[in-house]
Amino acid sequence: MLSPIQVLCSDITTLSLEPEPFASYTEADIISTVEFNHTGELLATGDKGGRVVIFQREPESKTEPFSQGEYNVYSTFQSHEPEFDYLKSLEIEEKINKIRWLPQQNAAHFLLSTNDKTIKLWKVSERDKRPEGYNLKDEEGRIKDVSTVTSLQVPVLMPMDLMVEVSPRRVFANAHTYHVNSISVNSDYETYMSADDLRINLWHLDITDRSFNIVDIKPANMEDLTEVITAAEFHPHHCNLFVYSSSKGTLRLCDMREAALCDKHSKLFEEPEDPSARSFFSEIISSVSDVKFSHSGRYLLTRDYLTAKVWDLNMESKPLETYQVHDYLRSKLCSLYENDCIFDKFECAWNGSDSVIMTGAYNNFFRMFDRNTKRDVTLEASRESSKPRAVLKPRRVCAAGGKRRKDDISVDSLDFTKKILHTAWHPNENIIAIAATNNLYIFQDKLNSEMH
Repeated sequence: MLSPIQVLCSDITTLSLEPEPFASYTEADIISTVEFNHTGELLATGDKGGRVVIFQREPESKTEPFSQGEYNVYSTFQSHEPEFDYLKSLEIEEKINKIRWLPQQNAAHFLLSTNDKTIKLWKVSERDKRPEGYNLKDEEGRIKDVSTVTSLQVPVLMPMDLMVEVSPRRVFANAHTYHVNSISVNSDYETYMSADDLRINLWHLDITDRSFNIVDIKPANMEDLTEVITAAEFHPHHCNLFVYSSSKGTLRLCDMREAALCDKHSKLFEEPEDPSARSFFSEIISSVSDVKFSHSGRYLLTRDYLTAKVWDLNMESKPLETYQVHDYLRSKLCSLYENDCIFDKFECAWNGSDSVIMTGAYNNFFRMFDRNTKRDVTLEASRESSKPRAVLKPRRVCAAGGKRRKDDISVDSLDFTKKILHTAWHPNENIIAIAATNNLYIFQDKLNSEMH
């Protein structure tokens, strides 16, 4: 079973390692993306206020064996500001849509963050020494009068308190007409792609003034538009392959070796529709909200409104596995449509060995599915049920009209304003990060042995 090691707030001024009464929060405090770096030592969150908060994992302590695994605030900075497009009379939100880390090449860390229009490359570095003993500057940095300099000295580096510096290195702007929904770093570590509703662009990390359009599904007449791009990701090992998903529930695998413009896909993954199950909501709930390659690169994990699916790259006709996330909501689709919840975009995640998948649901519930044993568990991320170092109890939702057991939650009592849209899994260990509105929960422990 997973146990919570702490509760973290996205607003670092009220950061608390102990549960406390719910504090009021603003729209800007709502977490909009969560991402571990490639080692799992750093965890970044972005929020609707355009801020990025980076947490660092504490090293193991001999005196406090439980402290290893706890994440504390490492740095926080304002990544994006609200802007206004005067040509189109449109406000551009500061909300961080996605964060992606670059593999570490030296002592510094680099990450990409994006809002609806602009992608930025940030450098995160540490400084614990400062130079002293300049010949032409005094201690306060002012230029000395050259006539007063009577001897030469060698500047020295003196120790100082550790300071984390975050600086913007590149700004990639003016390449997207529509809202950016995905960014993905290529396995060559030199290029990355950004996707909006109708186009996907390929960038070089060192070049900001031009990008290459590799997918364009915009029709000549916008009235002929039938689908939009919902997510895109590069293959983890082959730099020429990438996949993108659509609002029609399809996945297209593209190979950049075939053509400069990848409008013609190499493979199309699509599940045949069951005519008997078709309804007014079929197209809405089949829209893919997230797609992730497995770490091995062999499988694809997708999430639509009601299900999570695992696809084999070698089998296009149907998914290899289908997992019902919250099938009890089928009877509620009409009310979910009226309150716009049916358009919520849930993300999904693999564990480090590709044996377990995770995705979010409503009522601050999140779901885990073990691919080997076919067991699943529903857990809750909330301050009331998550005491530090306590064991999370599995939760169960009783469908309308179903037989209700003790501790079951009725589907009619679910809170649809509390939703787990953003999740992340440590690349090597059973540590997960769950964003629930303005709270970040981090859970850790053995998983497979206790799956229910």
